[in-house]
Amino acid sequence: MPDRPHVVAVCGSLRDDSYTRKALRIALDEAENRGASVDLIDLRELDLPVFDADDDDAGDAPELRERVGRADSVVLGTPVYHGSYSSALKTALDYCGFDEFEHATVGLLCVAGGSFPITSLDHLRSVARSLNAWVVPHQVALPKVRTKFDGSDLREEGDAERVRTLGQRVVEYADIEPDPPCPESVENVGASD
Repeated sequence: MPDRPHVVAVCGSLRDDSYTRKALRIALDEAENRGASVDLIDLRELDLPVFDADDDDAGDAPELRERVGRADSVVLGTPVYHGSYSSALKTALDYCGFDEFEHATVGLLCVAGGSFPITSLDHLRSVARSLNAWVVPHQVALPKVRTKFDGSDLREEGDAERVRTLGQRVVEYADIEPDPPCPESVENVGASD
């Protein structure tokens, strides 16, 4: 393992009082408690126009790629929109690729107003695997999220424990031996040899 693993969280919510951001902060606090350096990429603070392959350095895309590329582990956090992840996170991921994610460890977290947020995590898992990242088996879904927080703290210890465990796992597996390329990444345009 690196002397001090670096964990980056990408917040796919643009709301001011975002539950996604609050949950990611809990995960990052745990990662920091486990010895990692941490960075929260708040997409509200970056200028990322809708991705155009003819202008892949638009806005703050170079900064985003540099910050994600430094990570040993990346936690992707999103609110659930229409059974999937947010367009803000989709745009950020479109600006990134193999250089940023290949052989990285990825953790997944989502929050939802409703009661069944799992498909967004499945979609993010597919994206990460297509970039040859290693996705932590433990993932976090917080359904009915409006009832979950008291300020910046989770009300239920079980929820808090799941989020902290995600922070722990991305540190523990920051140096995991990469798997051979998956079929999705080999067929993905831009895949490295």
